[in-house]
Amino acid sequence: MHWDVIEVKAEPHYRLFVRFQDGLAGPVQLRPEDLTGALAPLRNEKFFAQVFIDYGAVAWPGEIDLAPDAMYTQVAGPRDEVQHVG
Repeated sequence: MHWDVIEVKAEPHYRLFVRFQDGLAGPVQLRPEDLTGALAPLRNEKFFAQVFIDYGAVAWPGEIDLAPDAMYTQVAGPRDEVQHVG
């Protein structure tokens, strides 16, 4: 799919830089208050830095992943409007 992630880098303060298969690239900001339940381990910055790509999705050890379509919407959205994935 066009929203498959082909590059991901962890940045400070729960931010990711992502690049999608169609070339769209930009930041994805996660909110700490949304990192609960299965996503709670992501609050640990060292764990957060272990991000990798698994079949086009952003993932972490322990089968934690984020939907690439939601991240695509955030990156493609208006730049002056803050949107969050969580």
